[in-house]
Amino acid sequence: MATTEPIQADFGHASLAEAERVAQRHLRRRHALVIALRIAVLVFVLGGWELAGRFKWIDPFFFSMPSLIFAQIIDWFQNGTSQGPLLVQVWVTLEETLLGFLIGSIGGVVCGVVLGRNKLLSDVFSIYIQIANSIPRVVLGSVFVIALGLGMASKVALAVVMVFFVVFGNAFQGVREADRYMIANAQILGASKRQLTTSVVIPSALSWILASLHVSFGFALVGAVVGEFLGSKQGIGLLISTAQGAFNASGVFAAMIVLAVVALTTDYVLTALEKRLLKWRPAAF
Repeated sequence: MATTEPIQADFGHASLAEAERVAQRHLRRRHALVIALRIAVLVFVLGGWELAGRFKWIDPFFFSMPSLIFAQIIDWFQNGTSQGPLLVQVWVTLEETLLGFLIGSIGGVVCGVVLGRNKLLSDVFSIYIQIANSIPRVVLGSVFVIALGLGMASKVALAVVMVFFVVFGNAFQGVREADRYMIANAQILGASKRQLTTSVVIPSALSWILASLHVSFGFALVGAVVGEFLGSKQGIGLLISTAQGAFNASGVFAAMIVLAVVALTTDYVLTALEKRLLKWRPAAF
């Protein structure tokens, strides 16, 4: 009887290993299928757009074509834009975006945690936050351009405003949703208010905060581009404005593609950071 138990255990381990290999193959096949379908959709859309332009089903002057857009991007890389080298314009917009994202995120987290932990401050400042959040961002962009000029400061200020309220709302709600039982247990063990905030409340709200970073970076990029569109000396927004003024549809679409590449790259970085900081969270299926 004792000799059969190791055999059954080995058989059980072999079955689990085989099931894991089958699951891994299934995941690899599904991943390959998703990539193939994405490429197929892209080819279908771009191919249909190109054919529609070449057969004059749409007017290429207003809607351009993928081949013209690609040629515009190549021309910008080789000969530069009317404002200077393309990479310089990308860097200017990215620098404004990153500064606005960092300042707005830090400010939103700090204010969200402080007001979330202090009921009196929350009651006092809630009405002012609602008023500030209700003001259209484009109007603030015009105010910033008038007050801070055409330089980087006005674009960073608009990006900060765009990011702050998104991160603040998530941080505030994450603090309010912290596990009350964990807070009570920490208080019983003698934790101070600072220790409660840093060791219990903030880690509990980390999922909310990191989830808002994906959205808020896009808002920071929008704020920087809109600020450049309203008035600037360099940047992708000015490039779009210049192309629009010259009725250059290919230039407008080319600038949009450049912005999309920047946004996707930074979103990949943020996703990697989120996975690193939230290793404890179960994987999504």
